[in-house]
Amino acid sequence: MIEFNIPGREPLSIEHIVFDVNGTLALDGQLLDGITRKVHSLRDRLQIHLITADTHGKQFIIDEQLSLNAVRLEKGKESEQKTRFVDKLGNENVIAIGQGANDSGMLKSAAIGICILSPEGTAIETIQAADILVSDIYTALDLIDHPLRMVATLRK
Repeated sequence: MIEFNIPGREPLSIEHIVFDVNGTLALDGQLLDGITRKVHSLRDRLQIHLITADTHGKQFIIDEQLSLNAVRLEKGKESEQKTRFVDKLGNENVIAIGQGANDSGMLKSAAIGICILSPEGTAIETIQAADILVSDIYTALDLIDHPLRMVATLRK
């Protein structure tokens, strides 16, 4: 668990992190360099969840590399499925990270939604739904490793 006391907001006790996969942790169906190590470093503090439409059909490889089992979405209404997943976890205890249009709902629903700029592209509606916009997934993960950075960004 990670606790955040952000001035102007209710205290947060984050228990879960939900990652979109393609465009966020992976590009063209392959994990980005160093992601396995960075994601594994979160295991002692957060329950890690992957959620994907498996666009490239390679999620089984990514699951193996991360020692996780991603939730695979059914075709159609992917944004609603992701939002329901976050809500079911207890959205007040979730950080969600993504960049595609189908990530906008989960970022808006989560206690903290982080949108990344991706080489795959980043949907405007997802930028608008997020609490924080960062340059890449590595910066997003660094915010979690250094919670005072997030406090500085979100204080009101």
